[in-house]
Amino acid sequence: MKNVTGVILAGGRGARMGGADKGWVMVNGKPLIVSVVERFAPQVGQLLISANRNVERYAALGIVVEDDAADANGERFAGPLIGVLGGLRRARTGWVAIVPCDAPNLPGDLVQRLARAALDTGAIAACARVGEQLQPMFAVVKTSTADQLASAICTGERAMHRWLESLNAAAVTFDDAQAFVNVNTMPDTDQHVA
Repeated sequence: MKNVTGVILAGGRGARMGGADKGWVMVNGKPLIVSVVERFAPQVGQLLISANRNVERYAALGIVVEDDAADANGERFAGPLIGVLGGLRRARTGWVAIVPCDAPNLPGDLVQRLARAALDTGAIAACARVGEQLQPMFAVVKTSTADQLASAICTGERAMHRWLESLNAAAVTFDDAQAFVNVNTMPDTDQHVA
């Protein structure tokens, strides 16, 4: 969907990966970020990558958006909402689709289904759900929510699911739980970083 900007969140500290930059951890012979870009980029127009390190490497795959230290109250790794905010501010479309850099099997129709649900229900956001479990890191959000998100971050909000709840996000059911599996620990990987 060319009228949707894609944002891949790759700015985490990788605490469960021994501090490794998750996007560059190898899984099935390639960096996680490459697998995510291959599945996500065809679903969106412009592609943004929220990153705090290895910026030049990420820039080879998309436009890098770094966290705004002012919004993060000086925190270097202030959570995914800071990356979302950067994407909302940088996007030149009415909608932003958000995914994490550690989900190499994300659905090929993710953006289409989320955007359609938001439009059909008149919602300003939509996120994936598998069974009764929300998947808040897989969402579409109107870019007009940027100021509200900035205010929430300034008051200490760091949880994606709470922010989406505040937007009354529509939930879209997906059947394939494996599509939303996050690679979170080194044993889930090829045991090295590219």
